[in-house]
Amino acid sequence: MTLMLTRADMRALLDEQALLDALRQAFVAYSTRRSVEAMRIPVPLPVSDVPAGASGMLLAPGLVPGIPAYSVKVHAKFPGRDPAIRGVLLLNDLQTGDLLAMMESSYLTALRTGLAGALGADALARPEARTVAIIGAGAQGRAQLAALRLLRRIDRVQVFDPVPQAVADYLAQPCCAGIAAVGCGSLEEAMQAADIVITATWAREPFLYRRHVRPGMHITTLGPDQPGKCEVAAEVLERARVVVDDRRLALEMGAVGGAGLGAEVIHAELGEVLAGTRAGRTDPDAITVFGSVGLAFQDLAAGWLAYRRAVAAGLGRRIDLLD
Repeated sequence: MTLMLTRADMRALLDEQALLDALRQAFVAYSTRRSVEAMRIPVPLPVSDVPAGASGMLLAPGLVPGIPAYSVKVHAKFPGRDPAIRGVLLLNDLQTGDLLAMMESSYLTALRTGLAGALGADALARPEARTVAIIGAGAQGRAQLAALRLLRRIDRVQVFDPVPQAVADYLAQPCCAGIAAVGCGSLEEAMQAADIVITATWAREPFLYRRHVRPGMHITTLGPDQPGKCEVAAEVLERARVVVDDRRLALEMGAVGGAGLGAEVIHAELGEVLAGTRAGRTDPDAITVFGSVGLAFQDLAAGWLAYRRAVAAGLGRRIDLLD
């Protein structure tokens, strides 16, 4: 029997703190003990039949040492929709291949991506960092701030998006409650005095250059998750301590490859920093960058947590797909 979990089920099953702990362990396990490389497969769609920027995505296999299951995720990515990413996560038994669960994955994806970004920022930003610039006021921009506030005291957020209404909507979100939240009319205004910069856009050309960056700043770049996307210019990455979630994919479709650079600019994987096998920030004036492609093992960590809790609580519906 296969357990079916809806978006409402996933909201009830996943809490930030438990998933944060699961992701921290998964990052360490992936970077120190992995035996199978992560795979992200962009799926192009016919440009004459779909909106601009629309595509599909397959993430497989999701594997974490210690979890007796693997996952495969299939997504549709349509920038004009809300949520822009929709799909399902399939959870299979590692020993038998049985399909344990099929779960709605857009909520899971937004949550785990936000928490992964927060882990990167917390590991690399200066301890006294209190002001955050959010570039891209969409669902992921909101998730990033909410997740970061679980780990860090944040006093101020400065938000920029080329769509003014998106900024206004962002400022009214719960992630901004209790802190100074300011909408900005330009990228430069948002970057001013920011300690942590989070970019979550659909950009295909870099927009962060050396003139925007000051000593001690940390940047988390999330947009580049398939070939042809870029947010941070090569001239910034070349002078920064760059940490990624996966070395190979950072070159193939992430921030490093998108900027036209090679492996020489990558200092470490986040799992290595969290494990203590590679140093994070060592200089308060250094510029640090976390480039996150988003990996299938993150989906597995979230999916396995949701599945175990659903079984224990009796949530979801069971169906026999072989009937």
